[in-house]
Amino acid sequence: MRVVDVCEFYAERGGGVKSYANAKLRAGARAGHEVVVVAPGPRDAEERREGGRIVWLKSPPMPFDPRYHVLLRERAVHRVLDALRPDVVEGSSVWTGGWFTARWRGPVADAAAKVLVFHQDPVAVYPETALDRFVSPETLARWTRPYWRGIERLAERYDLTLTSGEWLAAKLARLGVPRAEAVPFGIDRARFGPHRRTEATRTALLARCGLGPDARLLVCVSRMHPEKRLGTLLEAFRRTRLSHRPVGLVIFGDGPLRPWIAHRAAALPGVHLAGYTRGPDELPDALASADALLHGSAAETYGLVVAEALVSGLPLVVPDRGGAADLAAPAYAETYPAGHPEAASRAIHRLLDRDPTELRAAALSGAQARVRSVDAHFDALFARYARLTPRSTTATPRVTHP
Repeated sequence: MRVVDVCEFYAERGGGVKSYANAKLRAGARAGHEVVVVAPGPRDAEERREGGRIVWLKSPPMPFDPRYHVLLRERAVHRVLDALRPDVVEGSSVWTGGWFTARWRGPVADAAAKVLVFHQDPVAVYPETALDRFVSPETLARWTRPYWRGIERLAERYDLTLTSGEWLAAKLARLGVPRAEAVPFGIDRARFGPHRRTEATRTALLARCGLGPDARLLVCVSRMHPEKRLGTLLEAFRRTRLSHRPVGLVIFGDGPLRPWIAHRAAALPGVHLAGYTRGPDELPDALASADALLHGSAAETYGLVVAEALVSGLPLVVPDRGGAADLAAPAYAETYPAGHPEAASRAIHRLLDRDPTELRAAALSGAQARVRSVDAHFDALFARYARLTPRSTTATPRVTHP
């Protein structure tokens, strides 16, 4: 089976999208499938990578984050798809990539199964992030109804709309999006686990925060983007420190808001900005050696780093919405209303007041029940793709009009 992913947010210095796509390239090669990623980049090029291929289409840089490029060349996308003749083609966004894939037509297109991959919720990323503290959920739902009608029209052109969580598939179905199904993500269980915990790592991270080994350690892993709500987390941490509780916060990640985050963090004792991780062991070691994961985003469709934390035995402080909340449970997590630093600080205190040994055991038990391996995810994904039937035989066929 040849699977082609039209992936407009794949980039050399990308984050979760790149990591997921690379894992799919590797999994496809292991399973005997060919996976090809079509992505915007600085030049037209093709390369072998991770057992599959990347086809780069020359595109302008994104204005607010030059690590990424803007996919604008619809005809070029269609030419590449015609040449590749995929069995399954994924439109991995609801922006240009999704619409370009939906509008691909002709005999080769008719023979391919089309899958809309809904791995980002723009309503949660933008209007909810900006306005949910000031506007009721009912008002936001009313304001965004035209957007969801557009997603419904887009999804009608696909054989399947794929999400990473059952909660999101149910949400899309309620909003009228057809054929929404979930294939939950998985994580690398060989890489993450409680066996990575060491006192040396913990002591070194606390030292970067200017603290001794008896302090408590919070870890945050996040792209520095408004949807991640790092401002909320920094204010929550500031309020937590007002109690004179010895606690440090290490933030892994980078992004367009780094100058602002760095300015805020410089005024907060106990915060260390670690930047990008260096090597494959740094993040697993940090997650296993900390006391809690502090998370801000309520816009993620699946809490990948939250799942990695659970498998590491790390308890959670997470918002009450989104992919992170879907993985949280009272036995090992404290939740707070998204975007509210006072509530987040109270959640931090509640978690740190609990027995750490019991929390770790509960986190590992929760991971066993709720987090699958990355191999299990891709096995399920490719099996689902293999079951896709031709458009002419589906009970609710996709729309093919322009």
